[in-house]
Amino acid sequence: MPSKRSHGEGTLRHRSDGRWELRMMDGYQKDGSPRFKTFYGKTQKEVKLKLKEYQDALISGIQLDTILYFEDWADTWFEGHRDNIAPTTQESYKYCLKMLKEGFYHRPLTVIRPIDIENFLKGMRRDGRSDSYISKARGMLYQIFQKAEANDLVRRNPVRLAEKMRATGTAKRKEAFTTAEVAHLMKVLPDDRMGLSIRLLLGTGMRMQELLALEPQFIEEDGSVIHIRQAVKVVKGTVSIGSPKSKDSIRDIPVPLNVRPCAIKLRDTTDQFIWESPKTGLPCNPTHFRDVFRKSLEEAGDVRLLTPHSCRHTYVSQMQALGVDIQTIQSIVGHADTEMTEHYLHVQESIRQSAIQLFSEAFSA
Repeated sequence: MPSKRSHGEGTLRHRSDGRWELRMMDGYQKDGSPRFKTFYGKTQKEVKLKLKEYQDALISGIQLDTILYFEDWADTWFEGHRDNIAPTTQESYKYCLKMLKEGFYHRPLTVIRPIDIENFLKGMRRDGRSDSYISKARGMLYQIFQKAEANDLVRRNPVRLAEKMRATGTAKRKEAFTTAEVAHLMKVLPDDRMGLSIRLLLGTGMRMQELLALEPQFIEEDGSVIHIRQAVKVVKGTVSIGSPKSKDSIRDIPVPLNVRPCAIKLRDTTDQFIWESPKTGLPCNPTHFRDVFRKSLEEAGDVRLLTPHSCRHTYVSQMQALGVDIQTIQSIVGHADTEMTEHYLHVQESIRQSAIQLFSEAFSA
């Protein structure tokens, strides 16, 4: 019985003559019917190798004897690009890619013009898509055609020549707690796990996903430094441990003196993670953390019910207000800003310690 494989890998079967046959869809005919290509070999390994050589030749621009349609090339591009993006991001990419394939369905790459790109993006706006999502779709289109241009599949990238759409409104302002709200929270929050965690988020600027992935071993015994080496990931509802958001997110965070007792108390656990789910050994689900976070804010009173990520925005804004330069702030929070990387790699530890001392002095009870 033929074995159906995942998309792009075709159907594999063992023939009666002893050979293996791998049949895959290879685009569409002019009448819209699917076109198939078949590979034969003495072993499964041989036919899989022939398929890979064919796909590699297609990507490199060697195999140009057939019309290459947008949806086929988009799938090929994604398969080659997916290893460069986080699993959580892949899901949103797949949804956007599906929309792009529907928009340019059964159109050869070589006939898509800049005006077609512009009309497609305008159609997204008419359908009520946000500016950020339209920008994301344009970015994916650019990458798809850029790869095609690099492999001589198209003469030029039509997205590069298409006019950019003007944003319909202003960017949403990132919310942050005020100085008064920070002082209130630092004072009234209880010394339970959530209260300690909120203080730590406000005093270090770490991401919620980084906090949930913390193990006691990543916190120094005196609470002076937190080592960020991993982060929580959620893919289709399943929680796991993965790498931080970017290479710049792997960092050592100096903890303000007034917040170190929080780090020490959180470190004092026999669990694998400082925030562990009822299933031993698994980290806490971010959705549960957000619910408990909101409840703690409600009980504290006199503060807006913002999100855990607002603590990160708060840290940046408070440090700026205290006069700390942006390079030092970025070295602490681990922003993946390529323009600033060269600068904040040279921030001396003495400057970072002086910066967190300002926070400690400003919010000590």
